Order: sequence, then C-alpha cells, then structure tokens
Amino acid sequence: MKCPGCRALNNRVIDSRLGKEADVIRRRRECESCTRRFTTYERIEEYLPLIVKKDGRREPFDRLKILAGLTKACEKRPVGAEQIATTVDSIERAILDRGDKEVVSTAIGEAVMASLHALDTVAYVRFASVYRSFQDIDEFMGELEGLLRERRPGPGAVKDRAARKASGGRSRPRP
Repeated sequence: MKCPGCRALNNRVIDSRLGKEADVIRRRRECESCTRRFTTYERIEEYLPLIVKKDGRREPFDRLKILAGLTKACEKRPVGAEQIATTVDSIERAILDRGDKEVVSTAIGEAVMASLHALDTVAYVRFASVYRSFQDIDEFMGELEGLLRERRPGPGAVKDRAARKASGGRSRPRP
C-alpha cells in the first residue's frame, strides 16, 4: 500500500477493525518513511452485475457513481459523509443481494431516490429534478406537492399516499 503522503511502499498496520456490517476491514496504517498515518479499507470482491442503461448499453456496476450522485445532491445539506457512505453501502448490498447478472439503471435510481427521501427531502428534490428530467415547473411542483402532503397529512393524505404507492412512488404519472 502506497503512502498518500510520500508514496513509499513501506508501512505497518497499527490497528484493524471490522466494519459495522462485518463486510469491511478498516486498517489504520503508519508509513515507516514519513510517519504519516492513514486508513485503508479492505472488502471482499464480489461479482458485480452489469447495469443496463436506458439506451440499452451495458456497463459494470460502479459504486462511485452512486456516491458522486448522493454527494452532489447532499451538497451544503446537513448530511454527513458517513451517512452518505452508509447509504451507498446499503444500496450496493441490496443490488448484490438480488443476485441478478444484470440490473436496470432505473432500479438503482429508484433505490437512490428512496434513500434520499428518508435522508433529506431537499437532497431528494435535487436528485429527483435531475434523475426524472423535469421538463417544466408543473412537474417540479407536482413532486413538491407530494412531499408537502406527506409532511402535513390532511383528510386526503392517506388516499394520496396509497395512490402514489400504487403508481410506483411517483406523485404524478410521467408523460
């Protein structure tokens, strides 16, 4: 393992711990050249599925793309890096647990949307506006109205929530 400071290869492990889900080993290391300390993570390399894009292309699963999307959506929001990493881990675990060789990209997008909805509603709206490619203000407002109905349940809120669930979680049908 190269030291991120001096790029030397000689370092020693100071501490090793299992991650919360016991699927990652966290190692604290110290460079023997410059004495800088750094952390590495070791995880099992599992068979990752191919992602089928909307245009039919297939590409390897890349957790960094999910991380980048979540990080961008949560920018300047009170969401910590650990919360984002935990969310990425849970999405990745859900995809791997399916055991499919191919996963459609919309399944990943919907999983990210559901996670963001629970994490931070502003980040959810940011991500939804890009992911769902809102074409006009009416589509955007429809999504916001759905969020407001969830936060302030009124007489029709239970019916609205059931209708949204039946339509796949969207507050309005897409054109």
